[in-house]
Amino acid sequence: MKTDELKRRMQGAFSKLKEEFAGLRTGRASIHLLEPITVEAYGSAMSLNQVANVSVPESRMLSVQVWDRGLVSAVEKAIRNSSLGLNPITEGQTLRVPVPELSQERRKELAKVAHNYAEASKVAVRNVRRDGMEQLKRLEKDGEISQDEQRAWADDVQKLTDQFIKDIDEALTHKEAEIMQI
Repeated sequence: MKTDELKRRMQGAFSKLKEEFAGLRTGRASIHLLEPITVEAYGSAMSLNQVANVSVPESRMLSVQVWDRGLVSAVEKAIRNSSLGLNPITEGQTLRVPVPELSQERRKELAKVAHNYAEASKVAVRNVRRDGMEQLKRLEKDGEISQDEQRAWADDVQKLTDQFIKDIDEALTHKEAEIMQI
């Protein structure tokens, strides 16, 4: 069994969390803010950057240029229904998205969103651990590894999992501090 594969998958979950945290900008507009948003388009869910171009014309404003006129309302709905608390203004095929000033209430909302992202990342890491443990049990059952080897590798998988959970918690603590201080 290769712990490298498990580590790669856990690293992928952690990288996704970092991307999501990058989108949680605190007080100023960033194109990364809208990255987690998916739009119902052409019969499937597509990421916003596949149907529109996002730019930052001002420090507190995002501009979303939708490529297909028929998708403007779907993009507007997706932005409005996201957990980001944004209210886009439609001007033809362009949506102007004002980024609200961060009140204490808004900061707490963003901290909750950060917690949700972190929890989803922890679940992903634990799922990788579960897959690894099942694989070890299968290898032992099939006689490919001994019971002692299975226990040793299981300990390695658990240590790897614990390290990634710790990294996720540290990233969450850092992001919460960033959200609450600005």
